[in-house]
Amino acid sequence: MRRMIRAIIIIALLWIGLLLSGYGVLIGSQENAAGLGLQCKYLTARNITTAQFIHSNSGIIGLTDCPILRKNAKVIDNGQ
Repeated sequence: MRRMIRAIIIIALLWIGLLLSGYGVLIGSQENAAGLGLQCKYLTARNITTAQFIHSNSGIIGLTDCPILRKNAKVIDNGQ
């Protein structure tokens, strides 16, 4: 029972941190546009967002993999 309560508290704190910071955590990715594009899905505190990046295996022109954390455009508390 104690472990379950602690797990719920930790999940709530992580959710609040994501809500206030505006960051999202990577939950999935896939290549598109004949391997030239990279579509990354991020879980934020409010919803799931999708980001499109240019993909290359070498990483010179585009990204090789999706970033694990990504800043969302809409932030709940931006200090104003």
